[in-house]
Amino acid sequence: MIKASFLSFLSPLAGILLFVAISATVCEAQEPGLKDVFKDYFRIGAAINPKQLLGRDTLAHEFILKHFNAITSEDHMKYERIHPKPDVYNFTIADSLVAFGKRNNMFIEGHVLVWHSQTPDWVFKDSLGNPLTRDALLARMKDHIFNVAGRYKGKVNGWDVVNEAIDDRGQMRKSKYYEIIGEDYVQKAFEFAHEADPDAELYYNDYNIEVPVKREGVIRLLKQLKESGVRIDGVGLQGHYLLDFPTLAEIDSSIRIYSEMGFKIIITELDVDPLPNPFDQAYADIQMRAEYKEIMNPYKNGLPDSVETLYNKRYKDIFEIFVKYKDVIDRVTFWGLNDSYSWKNNFPIFGRTNYPLLFDRNYRPKPAFYEVIKTAGR
Repeated sequence: MIKASFLSFLSPLAGILLFVAISATVCEAQEPGLKDVFKDYFRIGAAINPKQLLGRDTLAHEFILKHFNAITSEDHMKYERIHPKPDVYNFTIADSLVAFGKRNNMFIEGHVLVWHSQTPDWVFKDSLGNPLTRDALLARMKDHIFNVAGRYKGKVNGWDVVNEAIDDRGQMRKSKYYEIIGEDYVQKAFEFAHEADPDAELYYNDYNIEVPVKREGVIRLLKQLKESGVRIDGVGLQGHYLLDFPTLAEIDSSIRIYSEMGFKIIITELDVDPLPNPFDQAYADIQMRAEYKEIMNPYKNGLPDSVETLYNKRYKDIFEIFVKYKDVIDRVTFWGLNDSYSWKNNFPIFGRTNYPLLFDRNYRPKPAFYEVIKTAGR
């Protein structure tokens, strides 16, 4: 039997705990949505996955609707997922994403139609396993674009038509598309995409295109596309940043240069990686991998104050640039909803604990969140 004296002690304690819990819930509920904070600047987007989209993560829908007014499929519009075999298309997840976006009046970005990665080997071979001819691969490319972009005609607002066609030296990447078709495969992809959906916006998307040597290669490609007369509306800067790479000056000047060429700017895959980098610069090429070492996974229990201070400032500085260019930036899309979902936990080293987004593993806003909203005068 519980003594009355213990119950009298427990009652006020329970009241205090209940007050704290309610206060925390109310506080979180009062956090402004990112899309509302930046409504006079640009759309705020996120890449989402099936667990979030289909409700297996029960917190995801409410969170998405609070903070974002643009969405991208993280993986399920990529070739290997949506078209894994010659006569097989898996549209289920993509259909659900498009329906969710339309139902909630969101901008829907399709990612991606032509990319050297996450494309099955069969795409480049005939039935005997021999490399396709130029004409055969062009026909296969057109068929894929027409089936995917055509299915979502009038529903998907914009497409990453070609992803990562320039390598880190500023040259055309020697992908199988390039080797079989030639340099004009990029032009053909944009022509096919425009034909499949004349009203959708069309983008070239790439990482590290703020770095001068790669930027020059992208500028050459964009000029060639414009001179050829193809429809291209925007440039996607992926935005996979480190604490010190690229420089703020490189980000600023790149947005200015691409916009002066007449292109809409989209930040398509934003995250800030605070972990040690095994390479000499940031890479987002998923084929780049490094061996796991404990020294490369130093923050398993959270960022130390010294690193978090740099991280918070980095996000604030980056968003100050975005706000500066609000007239040319259409969207800023984060590559994931919270830290637990980020691809950076496994790239370029599998199994690390990373913290690249504005929300922690429990969907709580991190200090960087508050630094970011300050840039909008909040």
